Amino acid sequence: MVTVPLPGVSMVSPYVRRQRLAAELRKLREERGMMADELAKRIHYSRMKISRLENAHGRPDVADVITILNTLEIPDQKWKEIVTLAHAAATKGWWDRYGDAMGARQRLYADVESGAATIREYNNTTIPGLLQTAEYSSALVKLKRAEGALGFSPSKMTEARERRQAVILDPEGPVYDLILDEVVLRRISVPIEIMAAQLHLLITRVTSQPQTNVRVLPVDAYMEGVAVPRSAFSLYTFPDPADPPMVIVDAPSHDLAYTEPDDVDQHVKRYELLSEAVLSSEDSLKCLAEAADRLSRRATGAGG
Repeated sequence: MVTVPLPGVSMVSPYVRRQRLAAELRKLREERGMMADELAKRIHYSRMKISRLENAHGRPDVADVITILNTLEIPDQKWKEIVTLAHAAATKGWWDRYGDAMGARQRLYADVESGAATIREYNNTTIPGLLQTAEYSSALVKLKRAEGALGFSPSKMTEARERRQAVILDPEGPVYDLILDEVVLRRISVPIEIMAAQLHLLITRVTSQPQTNVRVLPVDAYMEGVAVPRSAFSLYTFPDPADPPMVIVDAPSHDLAYTEPDDVDQHVKRYELLSEAVLSSEDSLKCLAEAADRLSRRATGAGG
């Protein structure tokens, strides 16, 4: 029986487990010298169904996985391992109750970050969702609405974001390390008082939660060996070393998730190089505090 964990209980990302299951099924088939078309014919499935399973497209049907394993004559111990993995890949998370009403992008993040050991993020456009106040988030929704129809429910989006924050920013949650481009602190697109309050909360989060760290990439940073990334991206690792590390890259219409080692390694290297150009944690806090105070003075008409 596939169940949803109780509120506040972390679980391993079903999305990540689907990626792992897909790779395992493809590897087992290829080890037996069988083409996907041949496997499909033997079990009277469509070629597309095999392709979807081997490319992690959608939640797997455990019965389909068992049929494939039996057809490939997988030994008992490996059979049990793959079936257990299939059950994990088919599990529903709390985010599935919302569907795309919480936003398709946020739904992906909620899934992938579930059960993560570490999250490393670079953002050059906005304060990330995991650290946003409700007011800041609502202001961004207004900007989005001005561009056209929303593909999500603002109230459900806010409710789901609060749930994500409660799980990930819990003291028992993952280590969360953010590199924030200083341009986010200077190019303001929301009301000044909302941005000021957002930065004050960000400072509180960092100073009160040891597993959360924010470092600022200054606009005048000397960045030898690395170009400023065009898009925000997030890197994930998981407690089980068999679960592949992942990177999610922000794109205009939807976010792109990668588990291929070359894609992940490229972004890990990029993050490491960016880390050499950022302010120290202490100086980053000073930068955030100065920006928050500057905006607070502007919001109250005190100059600055």
